[in-house]
Amino acid sequence: MTAAHTPILGQARALKALGRALAGGHVHHAWIFHGPLGVGKFRTAEEFARILLDPETTAADRAACRAPRGTRVSRLVDAGTHPDFHVIRKELTAVSESRELRDRKQMNIPLDLLRERMLGGIMGDGRHQESAVFRTAALGHGKVFIIDEAELLDDSGQNAMLKTLEEPPPGTVIILVTQHEERLLPTIRSRCQRIAFGPLDADAMRAWWEAQGPDVPPQDRAFVAAFAEGSPGMAVCAAEHGIAAWDAELSPLFDALEAGRFPSNLGDRLAEIADTFAKGVVDADDGASKEAANRLAVRFLAQVLGLRIRRGLASAAGDPATLERWLGASEALAEFERMVRTNVSLKHASAHLLAQWAERMAPSAPAGAARGR
Repeated sequence: MTAAHTPILGQARALKALGRALAGGHVHHAWIFHGPLGVGKFRTAEEFARILLDPETTAADRAACRAPRGTRVSRLVDAGTHPDFHVIRKELTAVSESRELRDRKQMNIPLDLLRERMLGGIMGDGRHQESAVFRTAALGHGKVFIIDEAELLDDSGQNAMLKTLEEPPPGTVIILVTQHEERLLPTIRSRCQRIAFGPLDADAMRAWWEAQGPDVPPQDRAFVAAFAEGSPGMAVCAAEHGIAAWDAELSPLFDALEAGRFPSNLGDRLAEIADTFAKGVVDADDGASKEAANRLAVRFLAQVLGLRIRRGLASAAGDPATLERWLGASEALAEFERMVRTNVSLKHASAHLLAQWAERMAPSAPAGAARGR
């Protein structure tokens, strides 16, 4: 059984809401699917699109929000050649007709990419681009546009979408998939139906591990499960990239840091881990963005350190001074992530993190000093 045919686990509420809309025949034209990374948002958006585009779906298919397989539409979607199914991602800049777009760092979804793939209009290089959203459906069963990582749309792109979101052509459905709904403009959110996705519960994660889970060494399974936090996508990433090994290497170094022994190479090692990860992603996929891979590496490093903090907080119950120190480490980690988001170099941000971590976790630190007061 291929991944495309496997059930979507742990999102019964989202599937029920979509099933009701499909069964009632009154599907809204604009949607936001929001929730954590790797919990099934995009897979659900694709399943929803298959149903909307496939005239062979039955009433039972629509009510269950599960598209048929083996149909003409299914084969076209599987092959990536359905003319009315459009997925817009930041990586599409690499294959743009616009040299300006091709030369951009893939850090966001720029307005010109929206114009090229969806909205139409005058491009930055002066070309007039036909609007894909207003083009007649090639197969006559409507059109679906999915914008993945929609939080990466800049304000100009979001504002340009407002009129289309409010009044798209008949039979056109637009789905914004995002981990950070709060980064979408209020005017965008107000025009869309919202569907929330959450982490999978323990039962759903067990079912996923049994049916689709990656092959993980027994000694790493507990770490991967804790790292994933109910996200199959995160579990797969942890397994594929050996993130349990990061934890095994970093744990004794952070033990030393917290005991007042500052490992001289720890900052460089954090940067090396992130760089090696990003290079591996790019080497494995010619279309991958190094900038996006760097950002993901930092996120995974923060997740590893965040898991350390959660364990520390759990062990600090009844000990206010220790609890305060771990809260200080949490603030230091949040500051590290903010620095990286604002393009501070990873080496500099890592050095700052370690200095703050050592200061706030120092066993002799007074309760208030641990949090910089």
